[in-house]
Amino acid sequence: MDTYYDPADLAKFHEIGEHAPELGKKFFDWYGAVFEDGALSAREKALIALGVAHAVQCPYCIDAYTRDSLSKGCDQEQLTEVVHVAAAIKGGSALVHGIQMRNVADDVGM
Repeated sequence: MDTYYDPADLAKFHEIGEHAPELGKKFFDWYGAVFEDGALSAREKALIALGVAHAVQCPYCIDAYTRDSLSKGCDQEQLTEVVHVAAAIKGGSALVHGIQMRNVADDVGM
């Protein structure tokens, strides 16, 4: 294995309920329902999931939702925009936390 995350492990996702089958079933039932068409299409949800996957930096999710988005008709330009949206949110989140730093520095009297 060349990486900490083994790409082959993605195919084992269905096994997460192996030692708690009742909870695994509940999770997968809920998970499946979340990604069905609703107020948002399954395609839109796949793109959202891809953005979240980048924000939380889950390589398995990035793999899965890149494939899922492509299978639902998305193109590479759309996927790239999703990555930029995720990066902007993460960057903005880091920067806005600078207010916390400034508040502490102000309290300390710097």
